[in-house]
Amino acid sequence: MSSIEMQDLSRRHDEKKSADVSLGISSVSEDSTINLWAVVAATLTLILSLCLTIFPRLLRFLSETGTEEHARVALSPLESFLALHFGVLLAAIAAALVLNMPSSNPITTRDGGNSHPLLMPLSFACSLSAFLAYNTKNVGSLSTLVWILSATIGGWGIWTMLFATSSLVSKKTGADKRTSAFLFGNKNAASVQKKSWKREQR
Repeated sequence: MSSIEMQDLSRRHDEKKSADVSLGISSVSEDSTINLWAVVAATLTLILSLCLTIFPRLLRFLSETGTEEHARVALSPLESFLALHFGVLLAAIAAALVLNMPSSNPITTRDGGNSHPLLMPLSFACSLSAFLAYNTKNVGSLSTLVWILSATIGGWGIWTMLFATSSLVSKKTGADKRTSAFLFGNKNAASVQKKSWKREQR
């Protein structure tokens, strides 16, 4: 029988990844078109968000078609409710655009990049939207529906930011927690590696 030697594929992957990262840094530093687009899009989205949240009567002014006999003086409660909540969500999109701009020195996250770019802005925006919807009583059951959906998205997002890390791998020893030393005495089990790690620390 011939011996079969397995190739270490992790090194190839790491070399390819480092080559890709070095190429990405040079392309970002040479061309800042994406950054310019992100800043302009975030600015315009934030302006629209501020118009919807702070100056909702601007909608009534822009919707007037000239001389009308029965011109409205104020927005309906539904229009002001929707303007406020769309403004909050547009502010979250503007924040996500700014937070996810590419840079020459990428920021590493504490959990190794297992996060979604919209997780933090959308979770906080939905939590704020849930709070505002809970305190709005003049739009009927729409406020209850928006409150339930926004609270679900916001609460789940905040829970994910706080607790959803890779718990299958030990932070101290790097061992896989799904393995066990029970019955067959697996030396690669997390409990065995933790005991040996504690002995080394003494």
